[in-house]
Amino acid sequence: MSKLTDFKLLSFDVYGTLIDWERGVIKALQPMLEKSGKTDIDPKHILKVCHVLEASEQSVNPGQIYSELLTLIHPKLCKELGLQEPTEEESRKFGTSVPDWAAFEDTVEALKRLKKVYKMVVLSNVDNTSFAANNASAQGLQGFEWDLVLTAEDIGSYKPSLKNFVYMLKQAKEKFGVEKAKVLQTAQSQFHDHHPAKEMGIKSSWIYRPGAIMGNRDDPVYNWKFDTLAEMADAVEKELAEGK
Repeated sequence: MSKLTDFKLLSFDVYGTLIDWERGVIKALQPMLEKSGKTDIDPKHILKVCHVLEASEQSVNPGQIYSELLTLIHPKLCKELGLQEPTEEESRKFGTSVPDWAAFEDTVEALKRLKKVYKMVVLSNVDNTSFAANNASAQGLQGFEWDLVLTAEDIGSYKPSLKNFVYMLKQAKEKFGVEKAKVLQTAQSQFHDHHPAKEMGIKSSWIYRPGAIMGNRDDPVYNWKFDTLAEMADAVEKELAEGK
């Protein structure tokens, strides 16, 4: 078994791993829940319905940018949940809500610690404009400086498509001289990240985020597992200390 410190580059999922995707979606849907008098719907049910709609749309329209995709599925989500039909403006606000989504409490400090050891790369299903705004925001990633940002908009497809991982590996080799064996996919979603990473022969670190709904599978695969990114940073620093 290799060590965490054997790797040179971390390829990160962002939404669900670093940013609280689930809380962001529920917050963005709140106006429609209140308008429809349905604030008692189980958030887990909302997230499961949203995941199905999102994954289906991403598969059918891989070239559509994420903010537009969210705008498109918003009326469908409202219908499935028995909410009132939203206006175009209400759907647009849902679609452009990503910049307001908050990071997990441990995220930014853990990223700074890990950046001392690795090249830090984003491999996200979110579009460039939404990511840039969220990365810069105080409640988001607070202006964290990535070595490389790769989005579904750049690639023209959404994870779990293997195209996204092929693209990332090509960029890792061309820009940093890092081969696949030295890349560690770091993510929460089994569906979007860990299973395709395994299929590609990429090792992975599962940031479990206890209680998370999105992207779960009954057959998880991973090489390392941590509840939070801070725990992973702790493990890396422990390896470094033991290696001195």
